[in-house]
Amino acid sequence: MSYDTDIYNALRHRLMTNGFEHGQKVRAEHLRIEFGCSASTIREVLFRLSTIGLVEFREQRGFRVPEQSRALIHELTHLRVLLEAEGTAMSIRRGGVAWEARLTAAHHQLSHLEMRLQSAQDTAPFIDLWFDAERQFHETLISACGSDALRDTHHQVYCRFRQQLMIEDRAFDFISENIRQHQQILDAAMAGDEALTRHKIHDHLARHLMADVEREPA
Repeated sequence: MSYDTDIYNALRHRLMTNGFEHGQKVRAEHLRIEFGCSASTIREVLFRLSTIGLVEFREQRGFRVPEQSRALIHELTHLRVLLEAEGTAMSIRRGGVAWEARLTAAHHQLSHLEMRLQSAQDTAPFIDLWFDAERQFHETLISACGSDALRDTHHQVYCRFRQQLMIEDRAFDFISENIRQHQQILDAAMAGDEALTRHKIHDHLARHLMADVEREPA
């Protein structure tokens, strides 16, 4: 793995987990000093991150973290439901025992962390671990779908979705429901029930869907 990729992954994680605030300017000069690299390297990484929507670039104004938007959260949630439901259904058909084993392992790791979070008074030590485990579980759901385009699109949507919720999700007040819902998704997928799996994925994400979405001004 190249150094550029290491910087990209580090900044992507930070942008998704409250390392930068919504609307904050991302200063390339500060990052160049932090990572000990050239300004061109940082700008290249930030442009790559802008292609998946984690930073916005404007001429003469540089890079900024997107503002939080309830309408955008709704749209990204809707896309996640569509992509994960279809991708998981395709994985059920194509994945076989190898996919089932990977999914079970990903769920075991996530479930263990969520159980710990449920009883923890201090959740700080678990935050980064949970973000990684939650992403891995949902990516594993669609990992055997056979479509690179679906997986790539899901990755972009997931990153933007997680960034939009990077502050409020750190309270983990949803964790008990998450434990139950992740188990239900796993059970439905392991049973090979595509319709039930689609339903459980929708239920899992439904709290982020608004019944009536008012478009926010551009």
